[in-house]
Amino acid sequence: MKIREIFRLTWLPVVGASLCCLSPVIIVLLGLGTVTVGGSLADTLYGEYKWIFRSIGLVLLVVALVLHFRKKGICTLDSAKRHRNEILNTVLLTLFAGVVGYIVFLYVIVHYIGVWLGLWV
Repeated sequence: MKIREIFRLTWLPVVGASLCCLSPVIIVLLGLGTVTVGGSLADTLYGEYKWIFRSIGLVLLVVALVLHFRKKGICTLDSAKRHRNEILNTVLLTLFAGVVGYIVFLYVIVHYIGVWLGLWV
């Protein structure tokens, strides 16, 4: 499996799972709210609702994998049994890449953008 294909499968779930902290950054960058509103929203979304966003990211990853395998012609249980190793390797690889992507995107990229904007310290 190519790196480009892994990125194509995981970018949307990573962004979806990171929306708890990315949405306040977007609101402040677009001028739709102040830094105070963005900081308060980030505290609320990350503090109380982070598991909902992480669940959304996991659901998006499952949907991306199902669509990926359907596109490759793995639609029945018989074909899934024949491609069992490929399916297992792809699922584990994308799950690992999704978790690493989530950590890097949320806790490094979005965090430093938020610090630069003054949303959190």
